Amino acid sequence: MPARWTAKDERQYEHIKESERDMGRPMRRAKSIAAATVNKRRASEGRTAQRKK
Repeated sequence: MPARWTAKDERQYEHIKESERDMGRPMRRAKSIAAATVNKRRASEGRTAQRKK
């Protein structure tokens, strides 16, 4: 996973990915959903670089 993700981010990603797979989503889609969710949480906590407009 990305270098800036913490161990907690990794665990959350794996948990979400497995939950999505259990619901019948394809692996590619499950990974996408999990990564987006983790990144959204990181952004809300201010742990991501902000894009300049």
